[in-house]
Amino acid sequence: MYSIGELSRRTGVKVPTIRYYEQMGLMPEGERTQGNQRRYRRDELERLAFIRHARDLGFEIAMIRELIALSEHPKAPCEGADRIAAAHLDDVRDKIARLKKLESELERIVSHCSGGHTVEECYVIRSLSDHGLCDHEH
Repeated sequence: MYSIGELSRRTGVKVPTIRYYEQMGLMPEGERTQGNQRRYRRDELERLAFIRHARDLGFEIAMIRELIALSEHPKAPCEGADRIAAAHLDDVRDKIARLKKLESELERIVSHCSGGHTVEECYVIRSLSDHGLCDHEH
């Protein structure tokens, strides 16, 4: 059995976040000792590690909840998990495409400003004030 502090140390998840996951229903509340301390089993440690890794990969809480529900049926087909991961991958690719556009626009804005001007002449300030100076939507 693990204390909440030990669970935190082993997974790198802060204690308030563990409590938050309990409130969200992602983690079961630890069993209470006679001294009212929470104690967690090995499977709860593994679940928290799963949640942590999924969060590190950018999965949203709702997706993680669904993945946990799927993991509770080990003999079921994995198409549900595949669908969730594929949808998340699509979202990540969309974000990357938007970030690349943003990077391109910022590079363009920065390249127009050679420095040495006053703020009223600064292209960065002007372009942020006038969206029409941008090359494309971002």
